Amino acid sequence: MDTTPTDFSHLFEQLGLDSSEAAIGRFIDSHRLLSGQAIWQASFWNAAQAEFLREALESDDNWSELVDALTARLRS
Repeated sequence: MDTTPTDFSHLFEQLGLDSSEAAIGRFIDSHRLLSGQAIWQASFWNAAQAEFLREALESDDNWSELVDALTARLRS
């Protein structure tokens, strides 16, 4: 059984970003996805981050629900 933690703080850690609640809030407030843009296509990710996000969604792994949730937050 995979026990990988799956919450925004762990997702941000996986992406190499500040994972504090305040930093996550600032990130979401200051970044937006364009209409129809896949999350991994956004210009604010580096190549490794984009690849992780793409693979998480394509493999439908434990991270995919969080990536979907982050996508929704970046569109609102």
